[in-house]
This record gives sequence, structure tokens and C-alpha cells, in this order.
Amino acid sequence: PSLPLLLSSLLHFPLLLHPLYIQNSVESFTTDSLRTKECCPVWEGDGSACGAGSGRGSCEDVKISEQPDGPQYPFSGLDDREKWPLVFYNRTCQCAGNFMGFNCGDCKFGYFGDNCNERRVSLRRNIFHLTRAERNRLISYLNLAKQTISREYVVATGTYREMENGSNPMFADVSVYDVFVWMHYYVSRNALLGGPGNVWRNVDFGHWAPAFPPWHRVYLLHWEHEIRKLTGDMTFSIPYWDWRDAQDCEVCTDELMGARSPQNPNLISPSSVFSSWKVLCSQAEEYSNRGVLCDARNEGPLRRNPGNHNQNIVERLPTSADVEFTLSLPNYDTGAMDRTANMSFRNTLEGFGDPQTGLGSSSRLGMHASLHVFMNGSMSSVQGSANDPIFMLHHAFVDSIYEQWLRRHKPSPSQYPESNAPIGHNGDYHMPPFIPLHRNKEYFISSKDLGYEYSYLLDANQRLAESMRPYLDELHDVWPWLILAVLCGGIVTVAIAIAILLAKHRFKALPRRKSWKNFFALPEKQPLIWNNETEASHHNYQTTM
Repeated sequence: PSLPLLLSSLLHFPLLLHPLYIQNSVESFTTDSLRTKECCPVWEGDGSACGAGSGRGSCEDVKISEQPDGPQYPFSGLDDREKWPLVFYNRTCQCAGNFMGFNCGDCKFGYFGDNCNERRVSLRRNIFHLTRAERNRLISYLNLAKQTISREYVVATGTYREMENGSNPMFADVSVYDVFVWMHYYVSRNALLGGPGNVWRNVDFGHWAPAFPPWHRVYLLHWEHEIRKLTGDMTFSIPYWDWRDAQDCEVCTDELMGARSPQNPNLISPSSVFSSWKVLCSQAEEYSNRGVLCDARNEGPLRRNPGNHNQNIVERLPTSADVEFTLSLPNYDTGAMDRTANMSFRNTLEGFGDPQTGLGSSSRLGMHASLHVFMNGSMSSVQGSANDPIFMLHHAFVDSIYEQWLRRHKPSPSQYPESNAPIGHNGDYHMPPFIPLHRNKEYFISSKDLGYEYSYLLDANQRLAESMRPYLDELHDVWPWLILAVLCGGIVTVAIAIAILLAKHRFKALPRRKSWKNFFALPEKQPLIWNNETEASHHNYQTTM
């Protein structure tokens, strides 16, 4: 079957063939798809493009917003992410109803089942409220995703210009986990203007502007979705780390995200599976100096040294007061809608607005950004930060703060800017590098509408039940032993009762003249003899105690 190229997160290709044919399918079909600029893959369910034969979707022209962008990026036609995804495709699958995906073979977020008609709300829990089995499952799922080469996607290692307009495809196989590492790199990378060192740094299609919360919301939803498909566990949900008022990296233990290595404080403990992880797309300065894209090669071990960061940039981890002040800001974004924005919820949440005054361009980073710097390793690079699995826990909590703000302020859709935001951030802009296509303003809505909820946003009774889950799980593990102990105690009690009854029966059978004293008296063969040695020994025992 022919299969067109797909750019789902940094130019991924959906390869719907058996994994043995992944390389062949890429070589055979990506050139044609790039040249025709049509990404309408066949849905294997009925053998039709976009599942059109089953009414799941159809191949349609991509419609691009023409609203003006802000002045932060003064170029046009130089970056592959401009007017996404037109550089690569001008026709993609448009899915109907509750269907979604590059070929309309998946369900929209929050829907399940073969026909995507089962509505379910998933619960994202505090990582410290997971049961032992759930914690183990989380670690094993992440490691499985890291070690499993993606069957559906490869990633681009060159620009469209370097691919000679599609005639020279440049792609690499990566793991399911690393697809998302590369995705985060690609959306935040510098713009390549041509030649070594010739880059534009003041651009980011997923940060520093209004799309920061919606883009990361979609990112986590796709990440969650791919882990579910990989494992077959449709109940899996990303947990969060509530870092308010934390004094250290509480999740940096070998039972969770990995402790610090005793041999090298910059590495992960050998007792953690994450110590064997290798990073990619983490050397932003090197790519800029060479004027190239990340080539998806192994760049060494995962690094982390929490707390040993530059104190002049980040003084401490965010407090509950910082979060509450951020939530109190009524305006989603303000002014130029970039890092200079004052009294902007988005800018303060992202960390460039002071969480005590709300003023932008803060000399110290707060909120979201402070966590990245505090981790002092792979997390500290914007482009390479997703290499660290803590990224997922961190951004799930950031997303929960975004969700709190939406519920508290109930903004109208017009609060999300339609125009003049930095490039990539207007309401109708398609989020690079996702295919299926997502517009920024479509995710300026409650998480409940997208099929998930956060445990600490439940009502009081439900929150209490959630916090008790790990303890009930521990009780569940030990209940057989408790039952055994009760049974043993019962047997002993019955034995004692029987002994007492037998004793009473024996006593009644004795002649009346015998007393209790005689009954319990032991025959004395020889009187006790006390001497000096015995007394001295007794005294020494007490003294020792």
C-alpha cells in the first residue's frame, strides 16, 4: 500500500505497515508525499484514505489564517513552521464526528471504542497518591516507550530546503518516547536563516506567548494517547507532581524518577532505570553554531543535579502564594503578549512575570521556568527538556494551574488573541508540528471537555478518598497476614479457654480439703540457698539494664 509522509510532531511519518517494512515504506513513499504535498494516509480499517469509506473523514485542503503576527519575528518564508503545515502539506485528513488522527483512525480526546462513541473522563493523580502497582506501572511504561522504536513515526533531520523540496528525504527512526522529545525540540528551536551561526533566537512556536498553555496541553494529551496505544492500557493517565512549597526534588527517588548518583551528582542513580537513558536534541547551541537541525543521535546520559543551579536566576521553587497570585490575575495575556507582558496570567505562569508583582521581564524566573532551571541538567534546556521524565509530571501540574484559571475566571473565547501575537500563537494558527492539525484557541477550554480531570480539583470527599488510596493499597497487600494473625489469635484464645475449663474440672474433682494453694504448689525438693555470689550477680544485672 502506498503511504504518504506525515509530519505529526517534528515531521513524523505514519508508517502503518508491519515494523519489518518501516525503512522500505519510508524510502518508497515519502518522496511522493512531499512532492504532492498531500498527507491523507489510508486507514487500515477499511483501506480508504482518511477512512472515507467508513465516514471517518476526508482528504481536504488546509485552510490557513491570514491574521497578522506580532513583530517579534520579522521574516517570511524562511522557517518550515511558518503557516503550518503548508511548507510540507496543503492537503490533510479532516476527521468527522469524534474521530481524530493523521488518518482519522483514532478517537478525539475523551472518546473511546471502535466507533469513538464511548465518553470517559480520565483522572490525573498526584504521583504520591499512586498505589505501589501504579507507580511501578508508570516507570515500566515510560521505560518501554523509551526502548521501543516507533512503528508509526520517523522524524526529520533536515529542513525542507535541505531535502531539496522532497527529492532527498532526511529522516531517522526514534523511540516512542523520543518522538515527543524531538517534538518539543522542534517547536522551540531557533529559526535557521542559512549558514553556520545564522539563526534567529527570538522565536518559539510553543513558548513565550499565548499558545504556551494550549500547546503543552495538546502535547501531553498526545503523549498520554501514544502510551495507551503502546501498552494497550486505556486507563493510563499522566500523574502530576504538586511542587508548591517543595524544598527539594521530592520525586527524585529511585522508586520514582531516579535519585542522584553517589558516584556523580550530575547523573541518575544506577538503581534507577532512568540511569541508562540517553538524550537527544539537547545541544541547542551546537545546532545554532552549525546552522543545522538536531540529527536525533545519542548525546550521552540523562543529566540532573537538582538544587545546584544558578541562585541568581532562580531563588527557590514556587510557593502556594506564588500560585495563588498567578491564579488571581484576570487577564489571560497582555501587551505584546511575549515575555515582557505585565499582569498576564500566561506570562506569570510561564515564569517570565514576577509571581509577586505580575511585572514581565523579571530578573528572576518563577513558576514553570523555575522548575526547569532548578533541575540543573537536561531539564534546564528548553529544547532538550523533555528528555527528563520529570518534564511530564511538571507540565501536568502546570496544566492543572491553567485549568484552575479557566474554571475560576471563565474567560470568553475572545480572550484568546486572534491576531498580533508572536508568530505561531494567534488563535487560528495550527500548532506546529502536529498532524492531525490543532488550532490554539480550540484548547482554550476546560479539561473536562477534553476528557480528563485532576484529582486535587475534585470535591472534598473525593479528594479525601484519593489521598487514602495508597494506604488502602498497602492494607490490601497485608490483609491476608492480618487474617492469619486473627485466626492464630483465635486459636490461641480457644486453647486458653479449653485449658481453663480443664483446670476447673480438675479442681472440682479434688477432695474438698485440698486448697488452691496446695493445688498450684510445686513439690519443693530443696530450700533455696542465697549466698553472696547470687546477690552480687542479681545486682549486676539490674545495674547493666
